[in-house]
Amino acid sequence: MPFRSMEMLRTWVAEFESAHPPRNVTIRVIPQDGDEGADTGLVGVRLLNSPAEIYVEPPAVAEDEWVVTFEPREEFVHLTTGQVVLMADAVGELAAICAFLQEKGRALAANPEG
Repeated sequence: MPFRSMEMLRTWVAEFESAHPPRNVTIRVIPQDGDEGADTGLVGVRLLNSPAEIYVEPPAVAEDEWVVTFEPREEFVHLTTGQVVLMADAVGELAAICAFLQEKGRALAANPEG
């Protein structure tokens, strides 16, 4: 599995945002402790009007799909119908980000030299 640096992830996120300007999410690349001090990261996504942090991570070595992790919440969340509609749209954007990153990762694995 090819290594994905912070810079590579930032480039991929910028490419995604250029093609699909986010409407209901914010996206950023955040540092992640890599093996032996590797310059790696993960993609942080926040849904509009939601305090929950969501992380999108590259797959483990033997796997192919990117993984989404929702941070646990300590309190209940109450939403109106309109807020649920916006959240559904935001989760759709999250799915699009994941699919984009997964395809970029697969292309990198198929051609690690660039």
